[in-house]
Amino acid sequence: MSPEDRLLTDIAIMVDSIEPMDTAESGHIADASAWLCTTDDVFRRSTAPTEPAKHLVSYFLLVDPVSGHVLLGDHRKSGLWLPSGGHVEPGENPAETVRRECVEELGVEAQFHPALGPRPLLVSVTNTRPDRPDVHTDVSLWFVLAHDRHQPLRPDEREYAAVRWWTPSEIRAADPASFDPHMGRMLDKLETLGA
Repeated sequence: MSPEDRLLTDIAIMVDSIEPMDTAESGHIADASAWLCTTDDVFRRSTAPTEPAKHLVSYFLLVDPVSGHVLLGDHRKSGLWLPSGGHVEPGENPAETVRRECVEELGVEAQFHPALGPRPLLVSVTNTRPDRPDVHTDVSLWFVLAHDRHQPLRPDEREYAAVRWWTPSEIRAADPASFDPHMGRMLDKLETLGA
């Protein structure tokens, strides 16, 4: 088996090992699994137009294990409060994407949540930018990192207008359109970890 085939197999196993919380996530897992079984073109190569139109993303949510606060960034390009993360590069394991993006976007080393390690908690399949000509689909693997919210971060100002620690109740009380459409479900899954 080639290294590329082995990586795609590992990603498929990663997706299939996620325990769905609800029927929506079961559908997302089924969609992602079927896609991974029918293509080897999963890594974004270009943005104008976006190729391939469906590709892998690694999101990661920093969680303060003591207070339960989560870190979100006011993402300049999307105009939403989002977890950090980015597109999985060709040949890159999604957990490695998390490690790389954590340093690039927040200036700290990734510390995976001890209950999960380098495995995603949630998968989501989202059509992005439907109002633009470069509409595409993100297959997002949501990882959880542990970070003391009192420890400094060095956010990338090109990526974020600001970063903020939120309580889950603050996110739930805010306008849902200000966040990733799957944020509420991610918070529900975080509760299952006791995070």
